[in-house]
Amino acid sequence: MTRVVVVGDLMTDAVARARYALARASDTPAIVTMHGGGSGANIASWLAVEGAEVAFIGRRGADITGRNRDMELMGYGVDARLVMDPERPTGTCVVLVTHKGERTMLSDPGANAALSSEDLPRDLFNGGGHLHLSGYTLINEGSRDAGMAALDMARRSGMSISVDCSSSAPLERTGAEPFLEWTNGAKLLFANADQARVLTGRDEPEAAAKVLTAWFPQVVIKMNADGALWYTNGRPDPVHVAAEPVDRIIDGTGAGDAFCAGFLPSWLEGKPPAESLSAGCRLAAKAIAHLGARPRL
Repeated sequence: MTRVVVVGDLMTDAVARARYALARASDTPAIVTMHGGGSGANIASWLAVEGAEVAFIGRRGADITGRNRDMELMGYGVDARLVMDPERPTGTCVVLVTHKGERTMLSDPGANAALSSEDLPRDLFNGGGHLHLSGYTLINEGSRDAGMAALDMARRSGMSISVDCSSSAPLERTGAEPFLEWTNGAKLLFANADQARVLTGRDEPEAAAKVLTAWFPQVVIKMNADGALWYTNGRPDPVHVAAEPVDRIIDGTGAGDAFCAGFLPSWLEGKPPAESLSAGCRLAAKAIAHLGARPRL
């Protein structure tokens, strides 16, 4: 099985799920949980639990939460290559989930913003491997050079590359043109419908996917309850797979990361796009049906 090297963000998520409509400027009963997060770390964790050989490169603070996240990753079977930042805390994200399930995230990248090219272990960049880069690494100005260096090292070593757009609002602030230039050479792009719209100006995921193949040989658009699609240039139509049904929805935080982790191993083995999409949708449904952005052992 191809080894996957994930470069990205490591966070602690504080998830507050409101029981009722938010009472602005007052109190609203909620269920609050704390657990590991960060798009890159989530994907690495799910990959490891699903049996992939995976290494994660990131940065954490010299604090108890950073130590917990480090141990958590190793417990999942991830080869965690975390650099300890002596000044910045481990990143934190406050996730506000309304009673209807809508999520709003307030992110403090902390140590993630100091990830540098010197933090990238050269021994992990070898031909035959695969690099998955969290878009947050490029969107955050402080870690951008590290993301660019990782992409360059992967290209030079002959690794295949995938990139996840990560989040629509910061992507829009960064700008579509720079992001597309930075990720030139990646074989596979993951985006959700909102992120695809930011990059292309197209509202329809199918149209956006076709535009994006001008930059990426293959594009996957995640569409929440509508499933996901895959497209490559030259095909008349995208391959579309419906979302997996779920008996219960506890928390959708990290479901898109789980989808990527489900899709990648199948895709790296050269299986048909529909099979890879189905694998991604199955793992996303599994993530939605339990509490927390990462798997539980």
